[in-house]
Amino acid sequence: MPKPRVVFFDVGNTLLFPNRARILAPLPEQYHPPLDRWQNVERRTKREFDKLVLEGQVDHGFWWNFYGHLLEEAGVSDDNLRGTLVKNTQNSANWDQIRHSTRESLDRIGRDYCISVISNSDGRIVEVLGRCQIADCFQSVTDSGIIGFEKPHPAIFEAALRTMQADPEESLYVGDVYSVDYLGSRNIGMQAVLFDVAGAYCDQGFPRVESLEALETWLKG
Repeated sequence: MPKPRVVFFDVGNTLLFPNRARILAPLPEQYHPPLDRWQNVERRTKREFDKLVLEGQVDHGFWWNFYGHLLEEAGVSDDNLRGTLVKNTQNSANWDQIRHSTRESLDRIGRDYCISVISNSDGRIVEVLGRCQIADCFQSVTDSGIIGFEKPHPAIFEAALRTMQADPEESLYVGDVYSVDYLGSRNIGMQAVLFDVAGAYCDQGFPRVESLEALETWLKG
């Protein structure tokens, strides 16, 4: 496998993380899960969602399934509330939590690779990256809200490759959902690694890292 020339990043759950307090504001505070329970629901949902995608049986998006599980655990049955939580999560402005040293890691990776973004978002992810002070790290940003195709559709990956004048085999994609990010990029010939903070894929044998620092080490491997 050749060393990649270009590294493309997902945003959600890779570079930026959800503002859970803001997203969950419509839910009574006593039902707000701590991080470990949130991640437990995330792990469960990713495994189930991947299976549905691979079987071609997806009726709803990832977050609809996620909040179904979260509300079920809280003993709450309210599809209107569920829809509101999904809408809040799909608002890119609510993804403004950034891990310590993200900027420094991106700067180091950017010394050795061209780095760019491919995100399923609402057309405003550049603004969010700017507010989090990392937008200038990237040579291009491909946002599904602008392109009109969402991962895992090949068109969004192909559009991003064109912006970088890159071939798939010299490009690496880093994202957090196996069926969407890993397979979506692999299916057009890109290299891929899962960014698996929640540990959804720790026993699956896929290439995976849990931090940007770990990605730096993996790239040197």
